[in-house]
Amino acid sequence: MPRVLNIAAVAAAAWTVLALARLILACASVSGQPPATAGFGSQLQLYATQVELGRTQLSVVILVSLVSVLVLLVRTPAGAAVLAAVAVVALWQESQTGHAAGAANHELATSSMVMHQVAAAIWVGGLLALPLLRAHLGGDLAPVVARYSTIAGWCLPAVAVSGVVNGALRTGWGGLTTEWGALLIAKALLLLFLGVLGLMHRRRVVRHLADGAPGRGLLWRLVSVELMVMGAVSGVAVALSSTPPPEQESASESLTPAEILTGSPLPPEPTAMSWLSEWRWDLLTAAAATVGAVMYVRWVRRLHRRGDRWPVLRTVSFLAAMAVFVWATSGGPATYGRVLFSAHMLAHMVLVMVVPILVALSAPVTLALRALPSRASTHRADRSRGPREWLLVMVHSRLGRVLAHPLFAAVNFSGSMVLFYYTDAFGWALRSHVGHLAMVLHFSVAGYLFVNAMIGLDPGPTRLGYPQRLLLLFVTMAFHAFFGVSLLQSTALLQADWFGAMGRPWGPSAIEDQQAGAAITWGIGELPTLALAVGLVYGWARDDDRAARRRDRHVERDGDLELEEYNRMLAELPRTAAEAPAETDGAPPAQGRASRQAP
Repeated sequence: MPRVLNIAAVAAAAWTVLALARLILACASVSGQPPATAGFGSQLQLYATQVELGRTQLSVVILVSLVSVLVLLVRTPAGAAVLAAVAVVALWQESQTGHAAGAANHELATSSMVMHQVAAAIWVGGLLALPLLRAHLGGDLAPVVARYSTIAGWCLPAVAVSGVVNGALRTGWGGLTTEWGALLIAKALLLLFLGVLGLMHRRRVVRHLADGAPGRGLLWRLVSVELMVMGAVSGVAVALSSTPPPEQESASESLTPAEILTGSPLPPEPTAMSWLSEWRWDLLTAAAATVGAVMYVRWVRRLHRRGDRWPVLRTVSFLAAMAVFVWATSGGPATYGRVLFSAHMLAHMVLVMVVPILVALSAPVTLALRALPSRASTHRADRSRGPREWLLVMVHSRLGRVLAHPLFAAVNFSGSMVLFYYTDAFGWALRSHVGHLAMVLHFSVAGYLFVNAMIGLDPGPTRLGYPQRLLLLFVTMAFHAFFGVSLLQSTALLQADWFGAMGRPWGPSAIEDQQAGAAITWGIGELPTLALAVGLVYGWARDDDRAARRRDRHVERDGDLELEEYNRMLAELPRTAAEAPAETDGAPPAQGRASRQAP
């Protein structure tokens, strides 16, 4: 672990130097003054604080420099994971520059570039780290190379898909005949060659290392061959980034208000069919749903191969959840949610109520804990954490227990809705793709934690008794209804400079549409809550049945001690009643004798 973090510190320091050099050279290019010119410092300060591109590049410098310093102080897997997340944020900021920043579909272009850069960084960085760590791995070399091979196998489709999407945003089929299109085709062919070659090499190397073959020569051959092809791909990528793509979007003199606000043309008036036919793809959420569905099916198949069973309805429930999630984040609700408050609220209700119920009923955490290999089965002598160990840490950590507690989950489920819509967080989610993804992540997780505490099957929360759960659900339902009614009666338009300035020639007015969204919150939002109540009552009844069956089995095995004790008490009642009058009849004479002897 310390060796890995030291390598990460050196890499982050090099990244910091390169990011700073890029900031300086970009300022020199924009201002037209060389860095050695007098007064360039003030120009650099103005560029880094007042120009959006400069602020973005400065944020990258700050983030990676922070990682390079803190990585020297961190010595735990959890701390390393947090710093890795900060590095991903820096890569996200990097994606805001270049051609993706000016693409017509800015959100999709940025998402594809983020996926491209993160996957490539993990792929190439892991490959470079292998020879640096070889001398310290010892007998763990073979399993480490096997783990890297698995990670690289996931990075290949991520790089390929994101590259294709990013290229499709810049040019159509006609653009493939241009110089830029030729470079794109060359990069795709090299990437395909790299993927096939890397897969063949890794399988062979892992097999030989597992058989006890000397690892140095095999590892260097693997690294050198893949780096040569990666170098060719990276060279083409540099040429692509420096070559203007064909059919560049030019600023129109007659942009509509919707295009000014959202960056896209106003969608057609919504109809029953358009809710299914209109799509505005979000690559990150669609990729997350696809990976989730693939992993769930793989885990189920793994259980079946070793003879374990997994209910089919749970698999159907999870796949349905992923399909609904993609529709809510890329389909009709996502398309119209940027121009209609009611559509936004529909997507919100689906994410926070419908998808979590389907996910909770599919028990993905339980399936993962059963299907993922444990540390003992994967021979992790280095005591490193695999996916199963990380999942257990999240479930049983103090923070995980607090977040999953029914009371906190209920407060977070209801209270965060008020905080979101009545603060600037709502505007951030509308205007920023990062804010939109943060909204999707928060409300999806908040809904899952609440539903799992009510009717879920996954471990984590300290579940209350069924009466307390019903009471908590009804209180949450009442708060939900109160929020919907208050929004329905409000005459103030939320985010008026967005929804009120959209310039829609169709549909109701902005305030009427907001009232329709409030009705969705109050009406449609209560239907899943009612389903939760029915599920709770059904679970309560089943719990009573299970308790009765357990008692019957106990009686058949050991006898009913409580019933026998009760029958024994009933049998002793006549004898106790017969002895009671005798004692009562003897008492007065004794008292009489005592009274006569008193004088």
